[in-house]
Amino acid sequence: MTSVAELTYYPIKGCAGTSPSEAMLTPAGLAHDRSFMVVSREGVYRTQRKDPRLALIRPHMSPDGDQLTLTAPDSGMGTGTGTMTIDVDTTGARREVDLFGTPYKGIDQGDTAAAWLSDTLGTPSRLVRVPPEHDRVTDGSTPGTSAYADSSALLVLSLSSLDLLNRKLTERGANPLPMNRFRPNIVVTGWPDPHTEDQAHRITIGATELGYAKPAIRCVVTTVDQSSGTKTGPEPLRTLATYRRSPEGGVTFGTKFAVLRPGKVTVGDDVTVWPGA
Repeated sequence: MTSVAELTYYPIKGCAGTSPSEAMLTPAGLAHDRSFMVVSREGVYRTQRKDPRLALIRPHMSPDGDQLTLTAPDSGMGTGTGTMTIDVDTTGARREVDLFGTPYKGIDQGDTAAAWLSDTLGTPSRLVRVPPEHDRVTDGSTPGTSAYADSSALLVLSLSSLDLLNRKLTERGANPLPMNRFRPNIVVTGWPDPHTEDQAHRITIGATELGYAKPAIRCVVTTVDQSSGTKTGPEPLRTLATYRRSPEGGVTFGTKFAVLRPGKVTVGDDVTVWPGA
Protein backbone atom coordinates (compact mmCIF):
# COMPACT_ATOMS: atom_id res chain seq x y z
CA MET A 1 0.00 0.00 0.00
CA THR A 2 1.23 3.47 -0.88
CA SER A 3 0.70 5.94 1.94
CA VAL A 4 1.97 9.03 3.73
CA ALA A 5 4.91 8.09 5.95
CA GLU A 6 5.65 11.54 7.35
CA LEU A 7 4.39 15.12 7.28
CA THR A 8 6.64 18.07 8.10
CA TYR A 9 6.07 21.80 8.08
CA TYR A 10 8.75 24.41 8.70
CA PRO A 11 7.27 27.46 10.48
CA ILE A 12 10.41 29.55 9.85
CA LYS A 13 12.17 29.27 6.51
CA GLY A 14 15.50 27.50 7.01
CA CYS A 15 14.81 26.39 10.60
CA ALA A 16 13.90 22.97 11.94
CA GLY A 17 10.58 21.38 11.10
CA THR A 18 7.62 20.02 13.02
CA SER A 19 6.28 16.56 12.13
CA PRO A 20 2.65 16.13 13.22
CA SER A 21 0.49 13.06 12.72
CA GLU A 22 -2.01 15.20 10.82
CA ALA A 23 -2.11 18.68 9.33
CA MET A 24 -4.34 20.98 7.33
CA LEU A 25 -3.28 21.37 3.72
CA THR A 26 -3.98 24.94 2.62
CA PRO A 27 -3.57 26.50 -0.85
CA ALA A 28 -0.09 27.61 0.33
CA GLY A 29 0.94 24.14 1.59
CA LEU A 30 0.82 22.58 5.04
CA ALA A 31 -0.56 25.03 7.59
CA HIS A 32 2.15 27.36 8.99
CA ASP A 33 4.78 26.15 6.49
CA ARG A 34 7.37 28.91 5.91
CA SER A 35 5.01 31.50 7.38
CA PHE A 36 8.04 33.25 8.90
CA MET A 37 11.44 34.18 7.54
CA VAL A 38 14.67 35.40 9.12
CA VAL A 39 16.07 38.42 7.31
CA SER A 40 19.03 40.75 7.60
CA ARG A 41 18.58 44.30 8.87
CA GLU A 42 18.14 45.25 5.20
CA GLY A 43 15.33 42.70 4.78
CA VAL A 44 17.27 40.13 2.74
CA TYR A 45 16.31 36.50 3.37
CA ARG A 46 18.52 34.13 5.36
CA THR A 47 18.70 30.40 4.59
CA GLN A 48 21.00 27.52 5.48
CA ARG A 49 22.95 28.20 2.32
CA LYS A 50 24.88 30.90 4.18
CA ASP A 51 23.54 30.50 7.72
CA PRO A 52 23.53 26.75 8.46
CA ARG A 53 22.94 27.38 12.18
CA LEU A 54 19.32 28.10 11.29
CA ALA A 55 18.89 24.32 11.40
CA LEU A 56 19.38 24.40 15.19
CA ILE A 57 16.44 26.72 15.81
CA ARG A 58 13.31 24.73 16.62
CA PRO A 59 10.09 26.71 16.18
CA HIS A 60 6.80 25.63 17.71
CA MET A 61 3.45 27.16 16.79
CA SER A 62 0.62 27.22 19.31
CA PRO A 63 -2.50 25.35 18.12
CA ASP A 64 -4.27 28.64 17.39
CA GLY A 65 -1.23 30.11 15.62
CA ASP A 66 -1.12 33.08 17.99
CA GLN A 67 2.21 32.28 19.66
CA LEU A 68 5.58 31.20 18.32
CA THR A 69 8.16 29.58 20.59
CA LEU A 70 11.81 29.30 19.53
CA THR A 71 14.34 26.95 21.11
CA ALA A 72 18.06 26.70 20.37
CA PRO A 73 21.17 25.22 22.02
CA ASP A 74 23.95 27.35 23.46
CA SER A 75 25.59 29.17 20.56
CA GLY A 76 28.61 30.39 22.47
CA MET A 77 28.02 33.74 20.77
CA GLY A 78 25.76 35.57 23.16
CA THR A 79 22.48 35.33 25.02
CA GLY A 80 20.24 34.13 22.20
CA THR A 81 19.89 30.62 23.59
CA GLY A 82 17.30 28.59 25.41
CA THR A 83 13.64 29.34 24.73
CA MET A 84 11.78 32.46 23.67
CA THR A 85 8.05 32.91 23.05
CA ILE A 86 6.44 35.80 21.19
CA ASP A 87 2.89 36.79 20.39
CA VAL A 88 2.55 36.61 16.61
CA ASP A 89 1.86 39.98 15.01
CA THR A 90 -0.41 39.78 11.96
CA THR A 91 -1.51 43.42 11.86
CA GLY A 92 1.69 45.45 12.17
CA ALA A 93 3.29 47.69 9.60
CA ARG A 94 4.52 45.96 6.45
CA ARG A 95 8.16 46.17 5.46
CA GLU A 96 9.98 45.31 2.27
CA VAL A 97 11.73 41.92 2.23
CA ASP A 98 13.79 40.21 -0.44
CA LEU A 99 13.47 36.50 -1.31
CA PHE A 100 15.88 35.41 -4.06
CA GLY A 101 15.81 38.90 -5.52
CA THR A 102 12.01 39.15 -5.62
CA PRO A 103 10.39 41.82 -3.41
CA TYR A 104 7.67 40.79 -0.96
CA LYS A 105 6.14 42.21 2.20
CA GLY A 106 6.66 41.00 5.75
CA ILE A 107 5.39 41.95 9.20
CA ASP A 108 8.29 42.49 11.59
CA GLN A 109 7.90 40.47 14.79
CA GLY A 110 9.68 42.91 17.05
CA ASP A 111 12.95 43.64 18.81
CA THR A 112 12.85 40.73 21.29
CA ALA A 113 12.76 38.15 18.49
CA ALA A 114 15.38 40.12 16.55
CA ALA A 115 17.80 40.21 19.47
CA TRP A 116 17.37 36.51 20.21
CA LEU A 117 17.93 35.52 16.58
CA SER A 118 20.90 37.89 16.20
CA ASP A 119 22.62 36.35 19.20
CA THR A 120 21.81 32.79 18.20
CA LEU A 121 23.02 33.20 14.61
CA GLY A 122 25.88 35.60 15.40
CA THR A 123 24.72 38.13 12.82
CA PRO A 124 22.12 40.96 12.88
CA SER A 125 18.76 39.43 12.06
CA ARG A 126 15.06 40.09 12.26
CA LEU A 127 11.97 37.88 12.02
CA VAL A 128 9.11 38.64 9.65
CA ARG A 129 5.77 36.97 9.07
CA VAL A 130 3.98 36.70 5.76
CA PRO A 131 1.05 39.16 5.77
CA PRO A 132 -2.54 37.93 5.41
CA GLU A 133 -2.85 39.63 2.01
CA HIS A 134 0.22 37.80 0.63
CA ASP A 135 -0.73 36.96 -2.98
CA ARG A 136 2.37 35.24 -4.31
CA VAL A 137 1.94 33.18 -7.48
CA THR A 138 4.40 30.29 -7.87
CA ASP A 139 5.67 28.92 -11.17
CA GLY A 140 5.93 25.46 -12.67
CA SER A 141 3.61 23.29 -14.74
CA THR A 142 0.87 23.82 -12.17
CA PRO A 143 0.92 27.36 -10.76
CA GLY A 144 -0.06 27.88 -7.17
CA THR A 145 0.92 29.90 -4.15
CA SER A 146 3.15 29.59 -1.09
CA ALA A 147 4.37 31.72 1.79
CA TYR A 148 8.17 32.05 1.95
CA ALA A 149 9.01 28.62 0.49
CA ASP A 150 11.68 28.59 -2.22
CA SER A 151 9.01 28.07 -4.85
CA SER A 152 5.99 25.76 -4.84
CA ALA A 153 3.84 24.91 -1.86
CA LEU A 154 4.96 21.32 -1.30
CA LEU A 155 8.05 19.15 -1.67
CA VAL A 156 7.19 15.47 -2.02
CA LEU A 157 9.85 12.76 -1.66
CA SER A 158 9.59 8.98 -1.42
CA LEU A 159 11.40 6.54 0.83
CA SER A 160 12.33 4.49 -2.25
CA SER A 161 14.15 7.51 -3.74
CA LEU A 162 16.13 7.97 -0.52
CA ASP A 163 16.88 4.23 -0.34
CA LEU A 164 18.38 4.33 -3.84
CA LEU A 165 20.51 7.36 -3.00
CA ASN A 166 21.75 5.75 0.20
CA ARG A 167 22.73 2.58 -1.66
CA LYS A 168 24.74 4.68 -4.09
CA LEU A 169 26.34 6.66 -1.25
CA THR A 170 27.34 3.44 0.51
CA GLU A 171 28.81 2.03 -2.71
CA ARG A 172 31.00 5.15 -2.93
CA GLY A 173 32.16 4.76 0.68
CA ALA A 174 29.99 7.57 2.03
CA ASN A 175 27.55 7.40 4.91
CA PRO A 176 23.80 7.06 4.28
CA LEU A 177 21.75 10.17 5.01
CA PRO A 178 18.49 10.76 6.88
CA MET A 179 15.41 12.13 5.18
CA ASN A 180 15.69 15.46 7.03
CA ARG A 181 18.68 16.43 4.87
CA PHE A 182 16.17 17.07 2.09
CA ARG A 183 13.50 18.89 4.14
CA PRO A 184 10.41 17.42 2.42
CA ASN A 185 6.85 18.26 3.39
CA ILE A 186 5.34 14.90 2.49
CA VAL A 187 7.23 11.58 2.56
CA VAL A 188 5.61 8.69 0.72
CA THR A 189 6.16 5.01 1.42
CA GLY A 190 5.13 2.05 -0.73
CA TRP A 191 6.30 3.15 -4.16
CA PRO A 192 8.51 0.27 -5.38
CA ASP A 193 10.19 2.39 -8.05
CA PRO A 194 12.45 5.26 -6.95
CA HIS A 195 11.45 8.74 -8.15
CA THR A 196 7.84 7.83 -8.84
CA GLU A 197 7.12 11.36 -7.62
CA ASP A 198 8.77 12.66 -10.81
CA GLN A 199 6.14 10.92 -12.95
CA ALA A 200 3.06 12.12 -11.09
CA HIS A 201 0.83 14.56 -12.96
CA ARG A 202 -1.59 14.60 -10.03
CA ILE A 203 -1.49 13.07 -6.58
CA THR A 204 -4.49 12.50 -4.33
CA ILE A 205 -4.04 12.08 -0.59
CA GLY A 206 -7.33 11.40 1.16
CA ALA A 207 -9.66 14.16 -0.03
CA THR A 208 -6.81 16.48 -1.09
CA GLU A 209 -5.24 16.83 -4.51
CA LEU A 210 -1.81 18.02 -5.66
CA GLY A 211 -0.68 19.12 -9.12
CA TYR A 212 2.84 18.61 -10.46
CA ALA A 213 4.87 21.81 -10.62
CA LYS A 214 8.53 20.97 -11.29
CA PRO A 215 11.54 18.94 -10.14
CA ALA A 216 13.28 20.11 -6.98
CA ILE A 217 16.74 21.41 -7.87
CA ARG A 218 18.97 20.70 -4.87
CA CYS A 219 21.53 23.07 -3.41
CA VAL A 220 24.20 23.18 -0.71
CA VAL A 221 21.54 22.97 2.03
CA THR A 222 21.52 19.19 1.45
CA THR A 223 25.11 19.13 2.75
CA VAL A 224 24.09 20.64 6.13
CA ASP A 225 23.79 18.21 9.05
CA GLN A 226 20.41 19.18 10.46
CA SER A 227 21.34 18.06 13.98
CA SER A 228 24.57 20.08 14.23
CA GLY A 229 23.92 23.00 11.88
CA THR A 230 27.23 22.46 10.07
CA LYS A 231 28.16 21.75 6.47
CA THR A 232 29.61 18.27 6.06
CA GLY A 233 31.24 18.17 2.62
CA PRO A 234 30.23 17.43 -0.96
CA GLU A 235 27.66 14.72 -0.32
CA PRO A 236 24.96 14.10 -1.35
CA LEU A 237 25.42 16.51 -4.26
CA ARG A 238 28.47 14.68 -5.58
CA THR A 239 26.62 11.36 -5.78
CA LEU A 240 23.41 12.89 -7.09
CA ALA A 241 25.44 14.41 -9.92
CA THR A 242 26.23 10.89 -11.16
CA TYR A 243 22.59 10.04 -11.92
CA ARG A 244 20.25 12.96 -11.25
CA ARG A 245 21.55 15.79 -13.42
CA SER A 246 18.91 18.15 -14.77
CA PRO A 247 19.01 19.29 -18.41
CA GLU A 248 18.49 22.82 -17.07
CA GLY A 249 21.47 22.52 -14.75
CA GLY A 250 21.98 21.25 -11.21
CA VAL A 251 20.74 17.99 -9.72
CA THR A 252 17.20 17.01 -8.78
CA PHE A 253 15.84 15.05 -5.83
CA GLY A 254 12.17 15.22 -4.93
CA THR A 255 9.36 17.02 -6.70
CA LYS A 256 7.48 20.27 -6.16
CA PHE A 257 3.68 20.30 -6.19
CA ALA A 258 0.95 22.93 -6.02
CA VAL A 259 -2.22 22.41 -4.01
CA LEU A 260 -5.30 21.84 -6.17
CA ARG A 261 -7.71 20.78 -3.42
CA PRO A 262 -7.04 21.63 0.25
CA GLY A 263 -8.12 19.56 3.23
CA LYS A 264 -6.78 17.47 6.07
CA VAL A 265 -3.89 15.06 5.50
CA THR A 266 -2.86 12.37 7.96
CA VAL A 267 0.10 10.03 8.30
CA GLY A 268 -1.12 6.72 6.90
CA ASP A 269 -3.44 8.26 4.29
CA ASP A 270 -3.51 6.45 0.95
CA VAL A 271 -1.55 8.14 -1.84
CA THR A 272 -2.72 7.73 -5.44
CA VAL A 273 -0.65 8.82 -8.45
CA TRP A 274 -2.24 9.96 -11.70
CA PRO A 275 0.48 9.90 -14.39
CA GLY A 276 0.73 12.76 -16.85
CA ALA A 277 -0.71 12.55 -20.32
